[in-house]
Amino acid sequence: MSLVELIAQADERGLAASGLACLDRCVPLLGGDDEILRPLWASLAESEGWGQDEGWGEDWGERVEQARAKLDGPGVGGFAEGEASVLAQRMLGAVPVDRGAGNLREWADACSVAALQIHRLLDAASDGASSVTARREGRTQDMSPLVAAELRRQVAILEVLSAHGPAGLRQALALSTEGRRVLRAVVSRRARGRV
Repeated sequence: MSLVELIAQADERGLAASGLACLDRCVPLLGGDDEILRPLWASLAESEGWGQDEGWGEDWGERVEQARAKLDGPGVGGFAEGEASVLAQRMLGAVPVDRGAGNLREWADACSVAALQIHRLLDAASDGASSVTARREGRTQDMSPLVAAELRRQVAILEVLSAHGPAGLRQALALSTEGRRVLRAVVSRRARGRV
């Protein structure tokens, strides 16, 4: 299944985790530490109310606002990093505090596009002529390594959540943590190159 199809079929928790994972991988561009979004991951794991009329709403909303307050600062410098930082800030600003599937699907979809675009901006190799939209629809010929790895992570996270539900959150977090380390290394390497 393509990434677009996986997002279309995901449930509320899967959508929230997918969007959160994209944002989590991009935290290095926001100047945040590795634990800054951990309370939001915990909210996904703790709550039994996803897809129901009660449950995670208040906890999630409060934790979203706390994360926004902690990450509300200047992004990383440099042209590509600056543009990438703006995309990451938009992801953070758009996190829905409302648990409606429509809001979560729109946000998860936008995060997917933004995360791929961020990786494309920061990749030293060319990603060819194809658009990010084409990548998400499964056209992966001549993909650059950083974009290809990000696409694989997004697909893997949605697949594991679809197959295992809440039990897949730990694996989704591990995949996201791996991606964050990669992006942090890329940003660091680019910063050293400017010195």
